[in-house]
Parts: sequence; C-alpha cells; structure tokens
Amino acid sequence: MARYTGSSCRLCRREGQKLFLKGERCYGGKCALSRRAYAPGQHGAAKKKLSEYGVQLREKQKAKRFYGILESQFRKYFEIADSKKGITGEVLLQLLETRLDNVVYRMGFGTTRAESRQLVTHGHFEINGKRVNIPSYLTKVGEAIEVCEKSRKSPRFKEILDITGSKVVPKWIEVDQENLKGRVVALPARDDVDLPVQEHLIVELYSK
Repeated sequence: MARYTGSSCRLCRREGQKLFLKGERCYGGKCALSRRAYAPGQHGAAKKKLSEYGVQLREKQKAKRFYGILESQFRKYFEIADSKKGITGEVLLQLLETRLDNVVYRMGFGTTRAESRQLVTHGHFEINGKRVNIPSYLTKVGEAIEVCEKSRKSPRFKEILDITGSKVVPKWIEVDQENLKGRVVALPARDDVDLPVQEHLIVELYSK
C-alpha cells in the first residue's frame, strides 16, 4: 500500500499552514511551521506569486495531505464523486470523510489520521462485528465501528483517550468512548467538514 513516508512537518511548511499531521506537537513550540514559516528547499523563503493553476494545485495537494492519500487514489475519489448526483466538490469531501481511518480519527480513537490508519491496518477495529483492516474502506450510515475485544486491553488506547477525550465529535457520528465504539448515523454535510479546503478549486483543476 503506497503512502507518504517523508517528514510531516515538511508538508505543512509547503502548504504554508498547519495541517495538524502530528497531533499534539502541532499545538506546541516544536511545530516546524512556527519556527520556519516558509516552504522547504533552497528557494523556499522566496516570495512567489501563484498562477490560477498554481492556486488550484495547492488546494488539491492540501486536501490530499489532510487525509494522507496519494494522487492515484485521490483521483479515483474525484472520479467517483463526479459520477454521483450532487455538488462534485462536496461529494468528494464526503467520500474522504467516510474513509474508515478518518472515521476512527473523528471518533477520537487515534490522535492523528496517520495513527488511525496504522491502527486500522493492524486489525484493531471491527465493523458490525467483523474485523476490517482496510483504511480506505468507505463506511456507511448505520455501521457500528468498535475496537476489537483483545485490543481494548492495550494501554495505547487509554493514552489516546486521555489526549482526545475533550475532542469535539462531528454530529454525523455517535461515540461511546467508555466502551470504545461508535456509529455512523448520517453522511457528513459540507458544514460538518471543518478543514480549510476550497473544494471547488479542486473540481476546476480536474475539469481542465
């Protein structure tokens, strides 16, 4: 399974804003963007004026990096969204939000999307009683997601809940943190996606 293995902080610097890819570290003084608020590389500090294409490209790259997926998979999501009824950009975000690794992160069972992806890959979660280890699995309304019985004894989940316990859970998800389980109760609307992404620019980019 292809995934980005480089520095997460480098991605934030390239986009010029915090993508919160490293959880708690992003809120502290160790955040690389706070210390070096310019793009990485030899000419990163130079001011550049982006073209229309450049603005659209940066928006697409930012969305990909928020969800931790690469170009080929992101393009497939766009093609699926484009074939469905509704506003293509909003449907695209809806697909990305309902990925299992993102749902686990939204429920507070992972401190970052990267950690949630790893936990899913390692087989720590069940959907409707069946173990699922595919991070890209698209969850459906009514499906119950819970930590496997054996995994509940892991001290890591206690550590995660200590960090994410006060996290606001989106209204399209129900969570029972005490029993490490939750349920998708609705599909996310655009207002439920709190990421600073202008999805219409992504649609414009792919529509050229």
